[in-house]
Amino acid sequence: MSAAFEFAGKKIVMLAGPGESTDILFHALDAEFGVHRIIVETPVSQKQLLKRRAEKLGWRTVLGQIAFKLLVAGPLGRAAQPRLQALKQTYRLNDQPLPSDRTIRVASVNDPECIATLQTLTPDVVVVNGTRIIAKRVLTSVPCPFINTHAGITPLYRGVHGGYWALANNDAAHCGVSVHLVDAGIDTGGIIAQALIHPSPEDTFATYPLLQLIAGLPLLKDAVRAALTASIQLRPAPEGISRLWSHPTLAEYRANRRLTGTR
Repeated sequence: MSAAFEFAGKKIVMLAGPGESTDILFHALDAEFGVHRIIVETPVSQKQLLKRRAEKLGWRTVLGQIAFKLLVAGPLGRAAQPRLQALKQTYRLNDQPLPSDRTIRVASVNDPECIATLQTLTPDVVVVNGTRIIAKRVLTSVPCPFINTHAGITPLYRGVHGGYWALANNDAAHCGVSVHLVDAGIDTGGIIAQALIHPSPEDTFATYPLLQLIAGLPLLKDAVRAALTASIQLRPAPEGISRLWSHPTLAEYRANRRLTGTR
């Protein structure tokens, strides 16, 4: 019996930002279960994003992050294209655009419009990917779990680039991906499952996220299945200090490359 047939009548709704990871997650879940609708928010503008980041981290750090993006992340991304394509082919990842007839656009996941849409759709589970922090009023607007795949082992590597930061800290034992419930914090929800990744010498900052997505897909499917059968079980958090990580600056990347060889 296929999962789509088994869970006929159940509604999976995605709440996401635009991007390749959202496309891949949608097609993987749709092939397994059938996705009812996907609500896609408009990203925060770069100007607004940088301003908010500077308020938290200071402009010196933000300028260092911009330098890293321009001088390192961009070139690494271009050089990694053959590796990324090979991974997609090996794991049969579908990165085609989202189907327009099942996609609903909203300005923000936290707008009243999004809440009204969720309440109209009456989902049995909401799968989150790549959105801004979701407000509590949204999370409590429908009586179902919100589940997220996070590119890092929580709560040790919350925020962004958890795989990179684990390797940069010589902490390969916590270089991986988490599937967790979403709460009003930043990657602080209850942990459903976690898995490690094992990058090869050809992997870099540009390929770690796809490796994490690949490792997380089976975990996410299991979590969705558990949500649809009301059988989600949480696991204990790994021991260690919970920390929120941001984008590396150019100086941090160069130092980490020199000290640990992390690319």
